Amino acid sequence: MEMVVEELEGGVTKVVLAGRLDIAGSAVIDLRFNTVSGSRRAVVVDMSGVSFIASMGIRTLVSGAKAVRIRGGRMVLVFPEANVEKALRTASIDTLIPIYHDSNAAVAAVLG
Repeated sequence: MEMVVEELEGGVTKVVLAGRLDIAGSAVIDLRFNTVSGSRRAVVVDMSGVSFIASMGIRTLVSGAKAVRIRGGRMVLVFPEANVEKALRTASIDTLIPIYHDSNAAVAAVLG
């Protein structure tokens, strides 16, 4: 699992994930993802490179979203692959972490 963090204009942090967000993948990014989400208020997570997500990956995303929310911010997901999006929607994660298919809409959503 790979994770790249980019700072965008307006104080938005973009986290780009690539690989399998399973037990092993979550273990690789968990600490760094939680550090980023615990210190930012506007986070867009690019899921376009995530080929698979398991319950541990969902836990990582939910923990991050809660950390952002505690700081009064928002976290959204953008461009999940079809099967990953289906898993997220089946678990009702989209009610906690909105899913977008447009970068501009995702950035606008986290800026409020």
